[in-house]
Amino acid sequence: MSDAPNDTIAAIVTPPGRAGIGIIRISGPLSHPIAETVFRPKKDRKLFQSHRLYLGYLVEPGTGRPVDEVLLTFMRAPHTYTREDIVEINSHSSYALLETILRIVLEQGARLARPGEFTLRAFLSGRIDLTQAEAVMDLINSRSEKGLFLASRHMSGLFRDQIEELRAHAVHILAGVEAAIDFPDEGLETASLNGDWPDAIKNRLIRPVKKLIGSGSNRIWMEGINTVIAGRVNAGKSSLLNRLLNEERAIVAPFPGTTRDFIESGVEISGIPFRLVDTAGFRDAADDVEHLGINLTEKKVSEADLLLIVIDWSRPLSREDRDILLRADGMQAILVLNKTDLPCNPREASDLEILPALPRVSISALTGKGIDDLRKTMAKTVLRDGQEAPLETVGPNLRQQQALKQALDFFTASLKGTREGVPLEIIALELKSGLDALGEIIGETTNEDILESIFSQFCLGK
Repeated sequence: MSDAPNDTIAAIVTPPGRAGIGIIRISGPLSHPIAETVFRPKKDRKLFQSHRLYLGYLVEPGTGRPVDEVLLTFMRAPHTYTREDIVEINSHSSYALLETILRIVLEQGARLARPGEFTLRAFLSGRIDLTQAEAVMDLINSRSEKGLFLASRHMSGLFRDQIEELRAHAVHILAGVEAAIDFPDEGLETASLNGDWPDAIKNRLIRPVKKLIGSGSNRIWMEGINTVIAGRVNAGKSSLLNRLLNEERAIVAPFPGTTRDFIESGVEISGIPFRLVDTAGFRDAADDVEHLGINLTEKKVSEADLLLIVIDWSRPLSREDRDILLRADGMQAILVLNKTDLPCNPREASDLEILPALPRVSISALTGKGIDDLRKTMAKTVLRDGQEAPLETVGPNLRQQQALKQALDFFTASLKGTREGVPLEIIALELKSGLDALGEIIGETTNEDILESIFSQFCLGK
């Protein structure tokens, strides 16, 4: 955030690994001079035309030695992502090759871009607002088709438009309050307090803000559901993971303590992305390594959005079973009664009574019986019995939800003030505070520390 806004930055914008193509992006005033220095087109040309592809060679400036045959694109400001001159070099994708090209570019006066700096420049130049910048990250991280759809709508400015409409209503109401303060002899105060302001605050501010906060459930389509598989040792947790994934992802063995570290894999169920985490079984640890695994399990359980409590239904409930049931109190969880293919040993009547009032599914991870029912129950549970927010509504992220809740508190306080006859100056202050909270969402009133926190989460090169 402290670097000069008119310097030139560069970065590899494709992820490391084997691929058909790799891209280096350059943004800033030196983009064109650097391209002139490091690129030799196959056909003579006098100048680069904006938004055209050129075939040629990336060369070492000092020796003229060709490094790679590349495609180069020059895009002239302001019609670019950052509203600066941009050059993109498309080379063969070898990380050593990309590092070499990047080194050559940096030697010509560019500096290495920080994570998210290209998008930060797009925000600072006014090309996008803060909600659209965050939507870029959502688009990159989306784990489902619906998540991609929502992120793209977010990027189009839908959420920004909703916030701007709220801000316009707040400004209009605030103007009326301030007019009543400045011109008390006009009778504006009494007339407005009798109906205009309370109704406007309630219908144009409080209700829409509540609706936006409620749409936060749509975040599951972009972020996925952190789903932890927990239970005592040898309850069949790893076997269940393999069944849900339809692959042998976790090692399965008949003796306890096989899973010591957690295993994480993703799967899509009914269009919902689930991040499945297989954990070590709960028991008294046999050694220090297993103890560390159990401690990690406890941490993962506390962080879960959804808990799959696996119980060996062929055996009576153990102390470990009861411990995990207690840990699940107040959490969103499903009881998975496993090993129903085995004969059921006699169990105490209290075994059934102690089971909490949670959704329960009987399965056999060995044969696959009941797995489809479990998948349906998982989807139904996270969608609140099948109810999902309309996909026309863009769900706010955690930062945006917090700002919306702050705005809601201020607007609610202003409404209460109109009903209790508090001084108009106090009502105006509450409305201004709510307006500032909405401004934080789109970046109108966001401080540098928050911007640093947001853009530091981006990948390098975006």
